[in-house]
Amino acid sequence: MKKEKKTNALLFLLLLHFTFARQLDYAPYFYDNGPSSTSGNMAFFSISEDTPVGAHIYVLNGTDPEGDSVRYGLTFEMGSTEYFRVESKSGNVTLIQELDREKQDEIAVLVSITDGRNKVVETVRVFVTDANDEAPEFQNPPFTVDVPEDTTPGNSIYRVQALDKDLGSGGSVSYHLQTSSFAKFIIDGHSGILRVKPGETLDYETTPTHFVTVVAKDGGGKYKGKHQVLTSTATITVNVIDAQDMPPSFIGTPYFGYVYEVSVPGSEIFTVYAKDGDQGSPHPIHYSIMNGSDGVFDINSTSGCITLTTYPSLLKNELYEILVKASEVGPNEQLLDFDITTMTVRVVDLNNHPPTFYGENGPQSKFEVTMYEHPPAGEILRGFKITVNDSDQGANAKFKLRLVGPSRVLRVVPQTVLNEAQVTIIVEDTSGIDYEKGTTLAFKLLAVEIDTPEHFSATADILINLLDTNDNTPKFTSDFYMARVPENSPGGSSVVSVTAHDPDSGPWGEVKYTIYGSGSDLFAISPSSGLISTQPWTSLDAEVRSKYNFYVKAEDSEGKYSLAEVFVTVLDMNDHPPEFDSELLEKTMVIGAPVRVEAMDDDAESPNNVIEYYIMTADPDNAFDINTDTGEINLKPYIKSMEIVQNITKLKDCKWSLVVQARDRGSPSFSTTAVVNIDITEAIKGRIISYIMGLSKRPLTVFGICVSIVTSLILLTICISTILYCNAVKKSRINPESNYIKVIRRIK
Repeated sequence: MKKEKKTNALLFLLLLHFTFARQLDYAPYFYDNGPSSTSGNMAFFSISEDTPVGAHIYVLNGTDPEGDSVRYGLTFEMGSTEYFRVESKSGNVTLIQELDREKQDEIAVLVSITDGRNKVVETVRVFVTDANDEAPEFQNPPFTVDVPEDTTPGNSIYRVQALDKDLGSGGSVSYHLQTSSFAKFIIDGHSGILRVKPGETLDYETTPTHFVTVVAKDGGGKYKGKHQVLTSTATITVNVIDAQDMPPSFIGTPYFGYVYEVSVPGSEIFTVYAKDGDQGSPHPIHYSIMNGSDGVFDINSTSGCITLTTYPSLLKNELYEILVKASEVGPNEQLLDFDITTMTVRVVDLNNHPPTFYGENGPQSKFEVTMYEHPPAGEILRGFKITVNDSDQGANAKFKLRLVGPSRVLRVVPQTVLNEAQVTIIVEDTSGIDYEKGTTLAFKLLAVEIDTPEHFSATADILINLLDTNDNTPKFTSDFYMARVPENSPGGSSVVSVTAHDPDSGPWGEVKYTIYGSGSDLFAISPSSGLISTQPWTSLDAEVRSKYNFYVKAEDSEGKYSLAEVFVTVLDMNDHPPEFDSELLEKTMVIGAPVRVEAMDDDAESPNNVIEYYIMTADPDNAFDINTDTGEINLKPYIKSMEIVQNITKLKDCKWSLVVQARDRGSPSFSTTAVVNIDITEAIKGRIISYIMGLSKRPLTVFGICVSIVTSLILLTICISTILYCNAVKKSRINPESNYIKVIRRIK
């Protein structure tokens, strides 16, 4: 019971303490800050207008008496721009909008601090300080001023003004001119007053308008941490007002006029023109001729038109120099300043005559000559008598001559003519004057004026008829000719036709053919047609001679000639049958080895001399094979021993026979046959018998062997006799006396 009382009393005391504490809760507050402080409630805070957006510019800083945590806030008046934002816990203030002092130099802000129960709101003003971000600005453009050209140098003619919205040195303005404007003007750097530069004058006639560029510069200042100076420019248009200070002057000088042969009195020659040098307010001009006209020319005082007063045929001079005067007409028709110029008038011929070609009998448009071909280069064609003339005078009578035709064959002299000239035509390329290329040459001779606008011209036909000369050699259509003639062709058979051409005319172009050279005696040629044939008595045989070559000659009537070579091949005909050595052939065959028969064909070429061999009949039948190409005869493969042979024959005599045919491959084909007797033997016996039989078949070989044996025996006898003789001589030299005694004794 006592414990419950104590507990209730304790709870009551705590509740009483809490209630008392609530009654004593104090509001939070900002710390005080000075004019340069960056922490507090932003009172007296200033910020430069060039501060970058996003920069941390201030820290709101305060406390709560009870030590509770506080939060900060920033608000702006309704409708005003929000320039700052605060982080509620830390109090960091950030710039969120770009500042411009020239538009707003003071910002009202409501700052607040709260501990969650109590909130304190204060109104502060943030000052925006200046940065040099504004350039000077000229007032009341555009700038135009009219200035008389006789304005006294140094006089003021205009004043410009530029304002800078910045403060301090950045808002001060000074003036100067760009370099190009210094020539005629100067400007006061402080006031902006423009003046004509001392020592300079304005001239309307030279430069009626000047464009003066003025530069306005501020005093400079910091912007974003750097010092900068800003400028702006403006152009002043200075219009120079003309004053009467210039005499008149002629335009387009020098002046030239012409009088033509068709001119009549009153014809306009030329119009001179002058104008007052004071172009702003020019005076009228009065024209007059001072001298030089000789009374044949007149001038209109107002227009300046010079006219002819007489006929050109009455003019005494070809050239006139006229002095013309132009005067300003002032008030009361008074003649003031003037100018004088010279007008040159030339009496000229009218270009009314074209060039004309003349022959011996007057004007002529065609000239013709006959000559031999290939005249030497540089030769003058004297058959032409050509003159060219232009009846005009001076430049109107100057023209060029040229030939139009085959290039570089002929040339004409002279090429440039004044009034009249004798025309000469010269050979330049002799190869182009060739009768064989054409019996005539045609050219156009042209005369064309050079310096006249009309370019009058004339033409004449030049025709050259050529006479032929023997300037060509007969030429064969080929350097050699190939012919093929079958053997045994009858005499007079055609072999080949050769052709040579000579482009010359008449007898010079007629060709005669002859042949000569080894083997040519078997052939003949037609002198006129070039047809080569065999002689009537000629009989060609390919087996005797199959190739002939000789020369053929083509010659004109004056002995000019050329040669070609003719190659004749005699074609082999199948006119020889194959032939064996004998109609009966004896052969010995060793079993297992072949024997060979051979026939010869006297034809010259294959296939006529190519022989094939065949077995026509055989006894016994079906015992032999023959190689068609070589003529080798073999026993059938099953005959391998003499026992088989004897079983087939049933006789002791093993001599078999067969008929062999030799046939050539010609067309038609020829053949011959022979009987072949074959003695069949075995290997050893067969060799001896074969050798003996071979010798019996070759008596010359046997005779040769005998001669060799006898010769060898004779040589052996000579050698033995020589040796014995030499030994005897040696002995006689050793003891000649004994030999001598032996001889005496024998004599006795």
